[in-house]
Amino acid sequence: MERRDELTQLTGKWSRVVNGLEQISCKEQTIPGAVNYSIRRYERSETLLPDDVGMVSYEYRGESCDQNKIKLRFCVSGNMYCSSGNCQKCSSGNAKNCENSTPCCDLIAVDYAAPQLSQYASKSATGRTDKLFQFAKKNSFQKSIPLCCKTRGVIESLLNHKYTGSLENIYVNAQLQMLLLYSMDGLSDKEVISCRFLNSEVDREKIMQARDFLIQSIGQPITIRELSRKVAINECYLKKGFKEMFGTTIFEFYQNQRMEHAKYLLYEKGLNVTDVSMLLGYSSISHFSTAFKKQTGLKPCELLLR
Repeated sequence: MERRDELTQLTGKWSRVVNGLEQISCKEQTIPGAVNYSIRRYERSETLLPDDVGMVSYEYRGESCDQNKIKLRFCVSGNMYCSSGNCQKCSSGNAKNCENSTPCCDLIAVDYAAPQLSQYASKSATGRTDKLFQFAKKNSFQKSIPLCCKTRGVIESLLNHKYTGSLENIYVNAQLQMLLLYSMDGLSDKEVISCRFLNSEVDREKIMQARDFLIQSIGQPITIRELSRKVAINECYLKKGFKEMFGTTIFEFYQNQRMEHAKYLLYEKGLNVTDVSMLLGYSSISHFSTAFKKQTGLKPCELLLR
């Protein structure tokens, strides 16, 4: 019922028919101290096709409150769902001509908690986004957000990727960070790119490739020099461009991805601390435990006991 209420909140056009929508599939993850999300797919009629919508909710419940959150909600329609896992027509881009495909709408719900958001904010908290991430703004609010091409691209990646298991967790966490970036960018006062070389589509693509390499190397640490060579861009440009495009340093992004995946392995998969530290490429359990505590405020064993 909660997710259906959220769907109704997103757009009045859905409110008249939401109770009649049948849920086809659901993916969700709920881990303490992590990004929590659900991706729910509903069957719709071919004639029901309202505009895609997005909404950001800023929930302030008090200073130093772990219940403070930023929530993102998106409803997109126009997609086709195929019940066959290996459909040749759908995989070749002909889902509309597939007899097994069904028109659907997708509801993406993502909750970002205060402890996690604080790592992204600068200590001065002078910009609007910094104030939101530190929950320096005392009043809760909701605001609709436009679905730009970049946001749509991330949503499509979340809905249509083929990863499973641990690789899916790594991939989804990275996409959810991008979804937060593009959504908050729409609320900020930032209008221009300060790194001129990023005006080049080729250079922007290289920075995107660097990010993808980091995600793929989650258990095999890579240096900035090695990364710059892989994508054929100057180290200085790589560091500046990465910070400009993703709002974080290369090291901070990589560490965050590792710790998010560590939470998943510990809490969802039940792996022990030794195995997780090895999978993430740490030379010792103590190094991993120290990094995990610094990033999350918890010892790895504490998450295992929850």
